[in-house]
Amino acid sequence: MNLERFTRAQSGVYANAVAELREGQKRGHWMWFIFPQLLGLGKSTTARHFGLAGLAEAEAYLAHPVLGPRLMDCARTMMRHSERDAQDILGPVDALKLRSCATLFAAVPGADPVFAALLDTFFAEPCPGTRLALFPRSGS
Repeated sequence: MNLERFTRAQSGVYANAVAELREGQKRGHWMWFIFPQLLGLGKSTTARHFGLAGLAEAEAYLAHPVLGPRLMDCARTMMRHSERDAQDILGPVDALKLRSCATLFAAVPGADPVFAALLDTFFAEPCPGTRLALFPRSGS
């Protein structure tokens, strides 16, 4: 799997994205490649370009020596704002992307519990569209 599209996209903005997350106020346009979601959930060209094809690609993303640690760092940074609403930090559209991202990565076998914590902290339930796409027969 070629994840270079993510490393290229992050190269110029990762530090700014982390700074915005630490401040608790997203301003830039980096959500697609910092908190990726399942391919097919977003309809824009950018969403399609950065969508992950399924659990195998999500697992590869987590195992990547740069992308995995960056995703974990960003997820943990979001958790520092556990007393706030994700929409206040990210805006309503990007809060949905975070929910989709957390649902996807929480489903990766052996994933760090921070993804389930994001769901428990900021959202009432996992993203139904992501769960249905990952588990079409069982819905679980």
